[in-house]
Amino acid sequence: MRELERYYRVLELEPGASLDEVNQAYKDLAFVWHPDRMPQDNQRLKDKAVSKLQQINEARDKLRSHKARLHVPSTRAASQSASNPTSQQTTTSKTTSRQAYSSQSRTPQEPSYQPPKPHPDLTGKDYSGANLTNRDFSGRNMSYANLKGANLSDTFMHKVNLFGADLSEANLFRANLLLADLREANLQSANLIGADLSGADLRGADLRGARVMIGDRVQVKLIGALLNGAIMPDGSIHE
Repeated sequence: MRELERYYRVLELEPGASLDEVNQAYKDLAFVWHPDRMPQDNQRLKDKAVSKLQQINEARDKLRSHKARLHVPSTRAASQSASNPTSQQTTTSKTTSRQAYSSQSRTPQEPSYQPPKPHPDLTGKDYSGANLTNRDFSGRNMSYANLKGANLSDTFMHKVNLFGADLSEANLFRANLLLADLREANLQSANLIGADLSGADLRGADLRGARVMIGDRVQVKLIGALLNGAIMPDGSIHE
């Protein structure tokens, strides 16, 4: 139990927190400690981030496994009941008793654990005007998706494929788009204030009219981003 408590502490949770709380804490901390968010010229911070991310991943995996085991129903009682019928029972009554017990043992309160299904392909998905704040689309294929006017604030989209997607007028306030594929994406009039586009591929993307500055300061993180051929907010083409 002490080891489980340590995993909860790594995720900054109280012991016994729900699986949803574990998953949310993991996403929050992974966002904070991702090595790509660290200054590229500070190896000490990058090494620390790698170590922290390993601890966070281990804690999440261990707690998920622990909670999965708690949801696997026990079959020992059923097998013992079936193997010790009274001598007065007939073959028919034995079968009926086993069936009745088996039916009772499969209660909704004890569902068997089912492994998570793979994420569906979201190519061309229509999310126009949708409220997707705080969702996790990391690693998903959303090429050519329609996200026009969608609320994607604080959304986790690390390594998401948004090739050719329509993000015009979308709210990407503080969205995590680390290493995202945004080639030829339409980002016209999108709100990118606070977004992290470090390492993202924006070649050929259209950012005309996108909100990227507060006053005279750029408020979008673009460390290592590829911008060749991108149409910038002022209409110029980046070379």
